[in-house]
Amino acid sequence: MANRPADPRGVVVTGLGITSAVGRGKDAFLGSLLAGDHGFGPLRRPGRSLPDDGTGTVPAPFQGAEMAEPVMPAHIPARTVRAASLSARAALATLDEAWREAGLDEADPFRTGLVIGGSNIQQREQVLLHARHAEHPGFLRPTYGMAFMDTDLCGFCTEQYPIRGFAHTLGGASASGLLAVLQAVRAVRSGQVDVCVAVGALMDLSYWELTAFRSMGAMGSHRWADDPAAACRPFDRGHDGFIYGEACAAVVVEREGLRRHPAPYARVLGCGTAIDGNRNPNPSEEGEAAALESALREAGLPASAVDYVNPHGTGSPTGDGIELRALRRAGLDHARINATKSITGHGLTAAGAVEVVATLLQLREQRLHPTRNLADPIDDTFPWVGEKAEPCRLRTAVSLSMGFGGISSAICLEAC
Repeated sequence: MANRPADPRGVVVTGLGITSAVGRGKDAFLGSLLAGDHGFGPLRRPGRSLPDDGTGTVPAPFQGAEMAEPVMPAHIPARTVRAASLSARAALATLDEAWREAGLDEADPFRTGLVIGGSNIQQREQVLLHARHAEHPGFLRPTYGMAFMDTDLCGFCTEQYPIRGFAHTLGGASASGLLAVLQAVRAVRSGQVDVCVAVGALMDLSYWELTAFRSMGAMGSHRWADDPAAACRPFDRGHDGFIYGEACAAVVVEREGLRRHPAPYARVLGCGTAIDGNRNPNPSEEGEAAALESALREAGLPASAVDYVNPHGTGSPTGDGIELRALRRAGLDHARINATKSITGHGLTAAGAVEVVATLLQLREQRLHPTRNLADPIDDTFPWVGEKAEPCRLRTAVSLSMGFGGISSAICLEAC
């Protein structure tokens, strides 16, 4: 199947970009994945620490992984960089890597689209801005009228790159990044555009969101405050919630055979989504299994043909167990499995796109990255990749993402 002729209705992945706490650029990112490197520690960015409560006690910092400053492409004007938020700078740097790898300067701008995965993504910047101007709102920059909109990243990206087919944002909480990839695939399949870029945007959390996530039990506690490297534990019995990790990822998809491209990463065989009809954050075995089964059905593959699963795997005591039951229900308990978030942390809106990038890099490398902190799996009957990277013959893979509000999504990929 990997050598079959181009399908004019098919969709292939031709470019990737990644900016994360464990590497800027896909080569550095892959190296960190395979080595099991991490960037976990106390969160230090302004706006991520609880304010002094007046008692003189310094609140303990939240734990997570923060990236180095994104490297801006040389052609982007300094005034644009100065006006860009952290989320926008990460999007521009990440899009540039994917754009250049895919050779999109040759593509027709009016047949090129953009989907930004994530809305409400710049909370920390807004908290800092509100605090700075609380007593003098008249000094607020007029550009705030653009910056708080969910179209802001679309504007930055399309201003710097010739994308004129369409550009919009798509929100799906922690499923946003994968949903953006799925939407890009569907736009190409339908003929709306020939090429589409999906960007999983960096969700820039403030102490307000971090506090709420911890209060609701979704984010890890202070249990590992003295050992941040041990805090992120997907599928381990010691898990107690997700650990935040800054990230942004870009995936270029295009119609197969449209252009002479030397080495596409993979064909997209199938996409699946499901909705539980549930506002709350609790996951659903039925919904997750339905998304997986839908992706496999569209791909025309039996579950037994899947070699590797890249799971959502947040480290949630409830979510991890339900996800494994959904994988078993969908017939995927035979496939090799690891947890990318054990290395990167949870990028929330970016996570699904980050994990598609991780999946595609592993397919190309024919190696699977380790799962950090998997000392005591909650279910040891699954064929886990443990503390070291492993060579593995891989042709087909499934990646899945879930989001608050009962959103489940899955994608099935075949290495080219």
